[in-house]
Amino acid sequence: MSPRLEWRVATLADFVDETATARTLLLDVPGWPGHLPGQHVDVRLTDEDGYSTQRSYSLAAPADGERVELTIQRVEDGEVSPYLADTLAVGDPIELRGPVGGWFLWHPSRTAPVLLVGGGSGIVPLMAMVRARRQARSRAPFRLIYSVRTPMDLIYASELRRSARDDGGLDITTVYTRSAPEAWPRPPGRLGLDDIERFGWPPQFEPTCFVCGPTGFVEHVATTLVHLGHDPRRIRTERFGPTGG
Repeated sequence: MSPRLEWRVATLADFVDETATARTLLLDVPGWPGHLPGQHVDVRLTDEDGYSTQRSYSLAAPADGERVELTIQRVEDGEVSPYLADTLAVGDPIELRGPVGGWFLWHPSRTAPVLLVGGGSGIVPLMAMVRARRQARSRAPFRLIYSVRTPMDLIYASELRRSARDDGGLDITTVYTRSAPEAWPRPPGRLGLDDIERFGWPPQFEPTCFVCGPTGFVEHVATTLVHLGHDPRRIRTERFGPTGG
């Protein structure tokens, strides 16, 4: 097995509660080889009786030495996420393997326009790209459309507000599907063609489009982008099913 894909023991150094159901884990991983925004890792848990299970989670931040960030959305009746989001304590170990993925990623050297469309916890790898852009002081024009059920479900809420205010060349649009803040300019509802056309890039700008979220959401957005005239070769998707979020 390639050394880049060997299992490593990570230790929880700290955590941040993002919402009532989402927590960011700050993990120290000795020997971590680095990664690019958009990649993910496999997490393996092993019980005392030897039973083992694993899940894949997107990396939430650009490479930072041996520090790795994962944002975990707790899934009710899930086998892994409740332990990671509620039980794992500072100093506890878990096993990681990665980084994984060579298609759904953005390199800070790129200058072409980027459209990010995230649904729910699908914001995680897109946030890694936003953070990498800021870290590299990139001038690549970014637009982020974030679809979320309610204001209480907004992951990275404070940082997104700061980024919208301070990160030049980054436009952020939040679409609420069930309930919106008072006086929000758009009524709650599913992300539609009009939203993507209005808040995304015109296809003639030839943006690279990254779409992440539940399977149905990703298929809907990708189909809409093609309908609007975007080149399917520039549409990159990452999706998860019921066990993933």
